[in-house]
Amino acid sequence: MTIGVIILCRHDSSRLPGKILREIRGKPILQYIYERVKKSTLPESIVVATSIEASDDPIDKYCQEHNIQVFRGSKNNVAQRFLDCASKYDFGYCVRINGDNLFIDPDLLSKMIAMTETSRYDFISNVKGRTFPRGMSIEIVRRAFFELAVRDFDKLEYFEHVTLFFYEHEQYGRQLHIANQDCPQVAGTNLAIDTQDDFNYAELLISKMTSDHTHYLLKDIVELMDASKSFIT
Repeated sequence: MTIGVIILCRHDSSRLPGKILREIRGKPILQYIYERVKKSTLPESIVVATSIEASDDPIDKYCQEHNIQVFRGSKNNVAQRFLDCASKYDFGYCVRINGDNLFIDPDLLSKMIAMTETSRYDFISNVKGRTFPRGMSIEIVRRAFFELAVRDFDKLEYFEHVTLFFYEHEQYGRQLHIANQDCPQVAGTNLAIDTQDDFNYAELLISKMTSDHTHYLLKDIVELMDASKSFIT
């Protein structure tokens, strides 16, 4: 069964406009995310899914110029954009990565993708309980299951947040929730980029990297966080 990674992002963030293409050491956040994901899967299995709005043309342009597959869909109905993208590329399982998740762990992503091979689970996530830092969130959903679930979405928030429905209905489908047992001290911390302070912190961590950023896994990043003597919550 084909497994695809869908990176959901927009360009007009209200708190940090244009953050997805903001650069750290001459490289935009989107490229960091793409390169970290690419450590775990083939480039043809990765799609950036943004909206059809003109404000997201810069994302489309960047992807076209850098040979990254891009899909454009609904602005506000993110669940439908996610599903339409998965359907276009005929993904059997879809990995959801948000555009503010700069520090995805490639090894964890590989392990979670491998869990789909038996087709035993409908939804696999490392988000529940926030035992991993925000910014390292990985969610995988079986497309056929998601198509059925969307019919039961009865709140606007479910369409905006894509997978929220599953956390509020844990008996829905066959769910597997992964907990962080390697570095429990980072539970509840934040590495997602939503504000200027978040961006500055990410820039600080990357500035401490002495080799390619894709080599830095959860434990390595925690060491950088320890070295900076600050955890953002």
